[in-house]
Amino acid sequence: MTMFPSKPGPIGIFDSGYGGLTILHGIRQLLPQYDYLYLGDNARAPYGTRSFDVVYEFTRQAVTRLFEMGCHLVILGCNTASAKALRTIQEHDLPNLDPQRRVLGIIRPTAEVIGSLTHSRHVGIFATEGTIRSQSYNLEIHKFFPDIHVSGVACPFWVPLVEYNEADSPGADYFVKKRIDQLLRMDSEIDTIILGCTHYPLLLPKIHKYIPRGIRIISQGEYVADALQKYFHRHPDIEQRCTQGGEVHYLTTENPEKFKEQAQIFLHEPVEVENITLV
Repeated sequence: MTMFPSKPGPIGIFDSGYGGLTILHGIRQLLPQYDYLYLGDNARAPYGTRSFDVVYEFTRQAVTRLFEMGCHLVILGCNTASAKALRTIQEHDLPNLDPQRRVLGIIRPTAEVIGSLTHSRHVGIFATEGTIRSQSYNLEIHKFFPDIHVSGVACPFWVPLVEYNEADSPGADYFVKKRIDQLLRMDSEIDTIILGCTHYPLLLPKIHKYIPRGIRIISQGEYVADALQKYFHRHPDIEQRCTQGGEVHYLTTENPEKFKEQAQIFLHEPVEVENITLV
């Protein structure tokens, strides 16, 4: 078993890039009192088109680094990592690394509540190619609600639209409308759509522009935050190992200046960030 710092530390939030900042924002809205350590593997992003093995290896490296930096709990604020790496890390790596530490994903919290949000029992998913191909949302939703019909569409151009700050541009309309039309052609009875990529909430103004009235759009941040709060109630031993100073620190494997610029798009506030290397 690896020896990590034993004293309480911040909650780790990991993402392949910047989208996890929307998850961090949602969690901080509900739980601002905790300390957070955000790690973006921006140098190796995007993860969405990478193989299961590569995503697992990169995610394991990041989780190990966050443990080394004092985190007892790490949240994979990335749908691709949650889909392709979470289960292997939980079942295979944690018993060897440190069975007292925890790694949680962001797909299950939405899947757990979707049954109370849809009336037609027809749900749509917008996500990256990797998340859609993994069928992770379908599998998780059907664990809780076998009767719900799930349809998913990959949106390959949506992440670049956000990261190049084009989410509000006229050019974004074409790509957003195209995927909405594609999903509703697959299933016209959909009444609830999950944004299964953490970048996509920044496209909400465009999405609402083209979504028919009566269809509900679900962003993950608030549901992940609610699930974390309930998790702490069930596991006070884990909660006690998370420090409460209200501070956030940011790490990136890329250029810190570039991270600062992108973080402004997601958080609308200046951040300080350090560069680290993952191996």
